[in-house]
Amino acid sequence: MSDAWIVVLVVGAFTWAFKAAGPVFLGRRRLPAKAASVVALVAPVMLTALVVTQAVGGDEEIVLDARIPGVAAAGVAISRGAPIVVVMLVAALVTALVRLVV
Repeated sequence: MSDAWIVVLVVGAFTWAFKAAGPVFLGRRRLPAKAASVVALVAPVMLTALVVTQAVGGDEEIVLDARIPGVAAAGVAISRGAPIVVVMLVAALVTALVRLVV
């Protein structure tokens, strides 16, 4: 088995264990209000971190290229209430146009 598959299996196991930990340890009890507000923010923060690292991350350096206007256009589309499919199409179109021009 390759190193990549070992990493995939280990990360998958930890993800499964992490998701199972909440119901196992809390049962039917409710989270305190402060903890619930933190848990509610975890997914958006993780998604934002993923988008930023994919948009400007390079080979151990920050890369500013056509992806930045695409992400900005997606942000504008989201702020205007566009459906996610439209947001993705807008981001792809703007990125492609910038790459074509530059």
